[in-house]
Amino acid sequence: MARWVTGKVLDLIWWTPSLFSLKVAADVQPFKAGQFTKLALEVDGKRIARAYSYVNSPHDPTLEFYLIEVTDGCLSQKLARLTAGDDIYIDAQANGFLTIEEIPDAHTLWMLSTGTAIGPFLSILAQGKLWDRFRQVILVHGVRANDDLTYRQQISMTQQAFKQFKYVPVVSREVPEYGLSGRITHILESGELVAFCALEELPKSSHFMICGNPQMVKDTTHWLTTKGFKRHRRAEPGHISVEQYW
Repeated sequence: MARWVTGKVLDLIWWTPSLFSLKVAADVQPFKAGQFTKLALEVDGKRIARAYSYVNSPHDPTLEFYLIEVTDGCLSQKLARLTAGDDIYIDAQANGFLTIEEIPDAHTLWMLSTGTAIGPFLSILAQGKLWDRFRQVILVHGVRANDDLTYRQQISMTQQAFKQFKYVPVVSREVPEYGLSGRITHILESGELVAFCALEELPKSSHFMICGNPQMVKDTTHWLTTKGFKRHRRAEPGHISVEQYW
């Protein structure tokens, strides 16, 4: 059961004609980096809600969410029309287990994302708890076009501050300005991702956090299992943690 509180919109930041970030002030309960909550609005007398990941660090009082305005989307189009000072409903209680507190120690941490699903990884990076636990952290972001590679300044600052961090943009429908071309599953299968990261093979001591469109999550998880990696569970530690909330 959602525990709704009323928040105030602080700002909307447009990255592209369809991608935007929503900043909100609200009295929510403490959450862990990587978790998600629900945003809602009253639409035609009904409260419409959808799940969105926190992008901000849990220590940051300004709540931030990364969204795409979906054509004919019953909520996203309404959210895209909000302005500073507008009210928005937010579930005070966060959910989800795609957090570093839930995964075992490993040599290399892989963060594999597509589209707006980079959000939970940005929160984890901003929180900063991972640097003492992993010798190498690799963020892979799959998008359609170069302009969809958002949050570049934040990512660049992380690269400058932590030498163990590597960012791998993957563009599927344009020639990439930097990074790799194709889809995440393809660059894994071809070995391009491993080579781009200056590795000879996927480290056996790896943990893969995966968040993105359901087909990518399914295909990537399946491919990794064929290479000897297994799904992580509390009762049976493994190498693959996933998040799916749509």
